[in-house]
Amino acid sequence: MPEVEVKVPQQETSAGQQPPVPEKKLPAKKRSPRKTRNMIIALVVVAALAVGGVFLYQFLTKQQKVNSEIQSSPVSFGSIQSKVTGSGNAMAKESAAITLTAGGMVEEVFVTAGDVVTAGQPLYTISSKEAQDKLDNLNSELKDLLEQANNLTVRAPFAGKLQDVKEFQPDQPVSTGQEIATLVNDKKLKLSLYFSYAYEHDISVGQSVQVSIPAVMQSYTGKVEEINKVSFISPEGAVHFEVVIVFDNPGTLTADMDASAMLTASDGSAIYPYQNGKTEFYEIRTITAKAEGPVTQIGNLLNYANVSAGEPLLYLGSDTIDEKIRAKQEEVNEAQKEFDNFNAVSPIDGTVTSCTLVPGTEVKSGDTVITISNTTNMVVEISVDDRNIAFVQPGLMVELSDWNGNVFMGTVSSINMGKAESSNGMTSYPVTLTVDNADGSLLAGMWLDYSFVASQSDDCMMVPMQSVKYVSDAEGETYSVVFIHVDEKPENAVNLEIPEPMPGELPQYPSPEDGYYPVKVETGLSDNYNVEIKSGLNGDEEVFVNFLVEQAYG
Repeated sequence: MPEVEVKVPQQETSAGQQPPVPEKKLPAKKRSPRKTRNMIIALVVVAALAVGGVFLYQFLTKQQKVNSEIQSSPVSFGSIQSKVTGSGNAMAKESAAITLTAGGMVEEVFVTAGDVVTAGQPLYTISSKEAQDKLDNLNSELKDLLEQANNLTVRAPFAGKLQDVKEFQPDQPVSTGQEIATLVNDKKLKLSLYFSYAYEHDISVGQSVQVSIPAVMQSYTGKVEEINKVSFISPEGAVHFEVVIVFDNPGTLTADMDASAMLTASDGSAIYPYQNGKTEFYEIRTITAKAEGPVTQIGNLLNYANVSAGEPLLYLGSDTIDEKIRAKQEEVNEAQKEFDNFNAVSPIDGTVTSCTLVPGTEVKSGDTVITISNTTNMVVEISVDDRNIAFVQPGLMVELSDWNGNVFMGTVSSINMGKAESSNGMTSYPVTLTVDNADGSLLAGMWLDYSFVASQSDDCMMVPMQSVKYVSDAEGETYSVVFIHVDEKPENAVNLEIPEPMPGELPQYPSPEDGYYPVKVETGLSDNYNVEIKSGLNGDEEVFVNFLVEQAYG
């Protein structure tokens, strides 16, 4: 290191005085500026790390310290309302959409979208053979069912004798067409005989005939009922025609008896048939059920029983056929409505919101061709839970508002208790509101907020909502308490274990050291700010509200 020479300026001396001799000094070492700077930086870094470590340690090992003070409020008196709020969707009170169920050709269209129409006003005409045929077929089927209903009582079609009677039991089901019995008309008998064509002009319808029954050796007067010009060829080669003879049965004759007959020609000569014949019943008919149903009663349904024309033989119940008639009538009514849609009139007063018809074009089944909405009255569907549904009655006024702040008034028109839905332990009930919309300001599909007063208490005791605390006793029963500020513990105070707050946490409740004691209260209505106190307080107390944070650091 070079030596540094320090020069000291000479002082002026007075005359005759020697100047002082300068003192010799050791040469001084000069410090490097770079080293000094590095040392200062190192000291600053070490100090910063030390301070940061302290704060980090405090942050990791100790929570924030919070200073707070108690906020209280006096018990007040006034009115309190319990309001129910929510939202719902607006829609037209009446709307109608006409959808076709068959294809056809559009002939005329009388309206367009935007037209105001009245109920019964013609809208269009469409020709549809498919719809007409469907309606005709259903009407024919309904007619058949009604005819069956008129035949639930099986009757004898004519006077005669029953044969081949089937057995029936009460409640036994009988189907349409099932055989009941065979009825023969034995009041008259007929005889078919063949005569030679040589007598063709000597025999005529209505001509008197003498019928002979060898078995009883009796003759009976009959008449020619029918002449059939057939060609019956005998073994001898002669050609014969048929003559049907009818005569009354005295009650002792039956079918399959040998019989012959004699006619008298115009010249008085006798005319005999080629051969004898067999007697037959005048009429034979199989009686069948013309309807279906269970047997409810049995009439004179016995073999060989003599019955009169129209006499009841079997009674069937009407339940089965009545059900079919009702179902078919519904089909006919629906088909008629569908058919009417091809020559439609407006079902309601309103505005045509859409019309897709163009004259001369084809339409197909499933097309919705016209929609009409009546927006002079709107409905809003809302949902009210089981806590508040008891306050809702038809006629209740409900305030509605849209997103832009426009206010509407709705009236409860119906409560659909049957469509209640339960979820998360709560049941909600659909409620329909009717809203007057004469000015058209309320649009279909608009979402609206609603509110209505469920109940109200006037001149009641109230405390802030935060003042009411809900606690549980040793048995798990929950009750409400309010902490009141008093000089000493009141008689109605409840014993409540107040936990010590953790470091950095606010206290949960005020303590007796703060001058606050919990008393049990009965609450009533509440709004967004206050709770009604029905019992437990006198009305002159100061109650705890909450803790206010004054300062926090960390």
